Amino acid sequence: MPELFAYTDGACSGNPGPGGWGVLLIAREGDRVVKERELKGGEAETTNNRMELLAAISALEALSKPSTITVVTDSAYVKNGVTQWIHGWKKNGWRTADRKPVKNAELWQRLDAARNRHRVTWEWIKGHAGHPENERADALAREGMAPYKPARTSGQ
Repeated sequence: MPELFAYTDGACSGNPGPGGWGVLLIAREGDRVVKERELKGGEAETTNNRMELLAAISALEALSKPSTITVVTDSAYVKNGVTQWIHGWKKNGWRTADRKPVKNAELWQRLDAARNRHRVTWEWIKGHAGHPENERADALAREGMAPYKPARTSGQ
């Protein structure tokens, strides 16, 4: 049975501003890649955190059947949110410890539902540190953002 990995990343030009998310799904048998799939998307006005969340959500929602998967992210926000903070937020009615509404609650709820279909291991890696799969996810996120960025005019 192949091991599944999802390398996820989000990008934003301005925060808020145009943004994109990217996912590289890989199935491996040992060191051999047996299948790859790329996903990407974007929004005209968003934040980096929302794009990081949408990358993780999209990776898990793309799986057609319950799976065992390792989600690799360079976002401490996503990793800590889904492995630590979410339990308290749910218990507190999607409010933080200081009783403020959780930012991006609808995306956290969507991520919670998506992860509950699977057996997920969450792994954090340092971004922009030469990790090839993370760099590919970053490139996909930038491609996902491209249609929403204003066109540059030369000489102005």
